[in-house]
Amino acid sequence: MIRCLLVDDEPWALDLMVSYVSKLPNLQLVAACDKPLEALRLATPEKTDVIFLDIQMPELDGLQFMQAINNKCKVVITSAYTEYAIHGFEHNVTDYLLKPISFERFCKAVQKVTEQLTPGPSAPAAPHIFIKTDQKLVKVRFDEILFLEGARDYVLIHTTHDKIITLDSLRNLEEALPGNLFARAHKSYIVAVDKIDAIERNRIVIGEHYLPIGESHKAGFLARLNRGRNG
Repeated sequence: MIRCLLVDDEPWALDLMVSYVSKLPNLQLVAACDKPLEALRLATPEKTDVIFLDIQMPELDGLQFMQAINNKCKVVITSAYTEYAIHGFEHNVTDYLLKPISFERFCKAVQKVTEQLTPGPSAPAAPHIFIKTDQKLVKVRFDEILFLEGARDYVLIHTTHDKIITLDSLRNLEEALPGNLFARAHKSYIVAVDKIDAIERNRIVIGEHYLPIGESHKAGFLARLNRGRNG
């Protein structure tokens, strides 16, 4: 059972979504809220699995709402405007529904939520990630990434053929990258495990690059390598 929270200041939009939720037996309606500030108290993992969220609302818009909940619940954006799509995917939204929303399109979004909430150890990782740089999203394949280097205000992504600068944080990127392919080795470095050529003392060798292994990350990093070797 997937617990759904609906947030929209337009009554007709809420009524439509409520009717859609009632038609699917695997969905449970937590609440239909027309005031986003009231909905915030329900936007917790203990109460809600997914939020169907409008963008343009008084008091608190959808982007501010997502910043407030900080990825604690899955989010599906419901909007009449396409210009918020990039902002939405920066917040790792599951889907983006354009109003008026058909029942068929709503069902596809529910299927995506179901897939993300259902554990699937054998499911392959997505082959790429989109990185925001210079006001655009750049597609970067996982198998092209050598390592990520974090600085104070940006992250430098070293690939097999380029270097990409993004204003995102290393923590956010670590959460977005598949754990079976990447490992945190230092407060400033995430490395692609299959690109490691050698480990010398407290250094990782990737091609011509020598990266430090942080003391606070050493045990977890070596354990991660052992899991890969044994699995």
